[in-house]
Amino acid sequence: MTSGAYRYIGKATPRKDALELVTGKAEFIDDVKRPGMLHGKVLRSPYPHASIREIDATAAEALPGVKAVLTYKNVPDWKTGIPRHVRVLDRKVRYVGDAVALVAAETEEQAWEALERIQVTYEKLPPVYDVEEAVRPDAPRLYDAFPCNLVPLDVKVFGPKSLSRVVMGDVTKGFAEADFIGEGTYSYENITNPLPLEPPGVIAEWEGPNQLTVWSATQSASWHRFIMLSKMGFPDIRAISTHCGGSFGSKNYSAQPLFYAAALAKATGKPVKVMYTKEEHMGAFSLRLGSRFRGKVGIKKDGTVTAVSGEWFVDTGAFCDMSQAQVAVGCGEAQLMLRCANWNLQTKLVLTNRCASGVVRGFGGQELESAFHPILSVAMEQADLDPVEFFKKNYVKPGEGYFWRDGNWWVCRGKDYSNALTEGAKAFGWSKKWKGWLVPTAIQGSKRVGVGVGVHGNADVGEDESEAYVRLTPDATATIHACVSESGMGQRSSLCKMVAELLGLPLERVGMTAPDSLINPFDFGLVGSRGTYAVGSAVIAAAEDARQKLLEMASAALQVPADALDTRDGKVYVKGNPETAIPWNKVTGIMQTCTGFGRFKPDYSVPNFLAFFVEVEVDTDTGKLDLRRVVAA
Repeated sequence: MTSGAYRYIGKATPRKDALELVTGKAEFIDDVKRPGMLHGKVLRSPYPHASIREIDATAAEALPGVKAVLTYKNVPDWKTGIPRHVRVLDRKVRYVGDAVALVAAETEEQAWEALERIQVTYEKLPPVYDVEEAVRPDAPRLYDAFPCNLVPLDVKVFGPKSLSRVVMGDVTKGFAEADFIGEGTYSYENITNPLPLEPPGVIAEWEGPNQLTVWSATQSASWHRFIMLSKMGFPDIRAISTHCGGSFGSKNYSAQPLFYAAALAKATGKPVKVMYTKEEHMGAFSLRLGSRFRGKVGIKKDGTVTAVSGEWFVDTGAFCDMSQAQVAVGCGEAQLMLRCANWNLQTKLVLTNRCASGVVRGFGGQELESAFHPILSVAMEQADLDPVEFFKKNYVKPGEGYFWRDGNWWVCRGKDYSNALTEGAKAFGWSKKWKGWLVPTAIQGSKRVGVGVGVHGNADVGEDESEAYVRLTPDATATIHACVSESGMGQRSSLCKMVAELLGLPLERVGMTAPDSLINPFDFGLVGSRGTYAVGSAVIAAAEDARQKLLEMASAALQVPADALDTRDGKVYVKGNPETAIPWNKVTGIMQTCTGFGRFKPDYSVPNFLAFFVEVEVDTDTGKLDLRRVVAA
């Protein structure tokens, strides 16, 4: 169909949540108030590495309004991390901002005052911040279970063959065939959380001994349920998402505030809200994964890559929550960028005394490529190759294969993206601006103008699974059951438009359930730009299934085959004869609904592609850099 044939898709329509947003009625996590709710706060370590010698909470516990003070001595023995190694509170603190004690009180002011009354004596321990220093045998050890601060990589997060390294072919032979070898060590170090406007927040409420409900500002209520389920060891957990005030990929996985709220709620028998301050958001919430790559790349004069070898040091910070999964994706993405038969890329997942790394947009691929790319540039410079032509030659082509995150060999069924590079270079004016390696495009006094290009690809198109139901009711309304939160981009409204289009319903007659794991099937979440494609595919399939059931029911009433029927505006009609029609309630009766089911399953054989062309100006006297132009293809 062309865009003109659609009623809603491609057309400007009001968002479903527009009125509540502009009137201030949209509910964000800090707006939620539960009966008898307490406020939780966290006492945080001033030291990067220390052992708690003594802790005295007596004065804090005696304050009016204080209902619980938890330390490592009386906190539940739940553990997070992969493998599970991080207690809710521990006797040892491992980064500035690590949790020392938790307080629940009737007001935030009472909770803050209680934190000030807790007396702590620390024994300071030597910290380690550098990944290569951390893996030395004599380095300070963060956890007794992890010698040399190395976290196991054999945790099968993506199945029995989950990828943690890339080894194939014969690198010795490959380097012998190379005309040029680029080598070195380059880093893409930890970067602070991207700090969306709303800091992390959680409410936990125990509705029975083993029945926990959590509210949070999250990209995925389903995923939060899975976190608690896998780490706390019991099945009855309900996760609900409020409006999410921005995420940038960082609010899909946040076990620590969930644990803090759940532990305090368990101790008090009351619902507890833990809302981070902006300072906590910056200093005690997930960083972007740090990367350092030490290795080499061999290439021939024509740009053929003959071998890749090296070590990827991954800085996961003070604990490891999802880093093995990020490593798996990063190892996969490197192969898309670089067609090569001979690989020996090894990985070390390293603990340091930094705030823990977590999930931020990118998920391993950009982190490795940003540290790996410069080594390619060294080799290309030696060979005097135009990087645009190099990437045209070496980005994965249809029919070629790669190991993806699940460790399986996938054969590319996608496109040859060479034309994207050609068109991007044309729009940028690359052929006129590229003068060769380390040759400025222009010189203006102390200022130098230069150009560059980089590529990125990912075979996680849609990433993981999504499920949805679409329920049609006799009053000609449709309800989407999908565990989809709202982070500001209008995804829920987009899904409603898809269903309205497919069922021929007025948009106002299509709605969605709240993002609640109790009433919706599983959805991986609004991550990795997957909402429209992955969740949308599941919702469309569910709507088609429900529509088919409705038409089959109407077929008997109209004495017409189902494939000769269609539906629009709450009526089923005969194609080519719209006057022969009956309303939905005459098809179903008043006590029957039609419910369709849809599932999206990922396919890692169709990778995507992105190239960026940039022009920058550098003042060689001051070091000031200005980004003058960007073209994406």
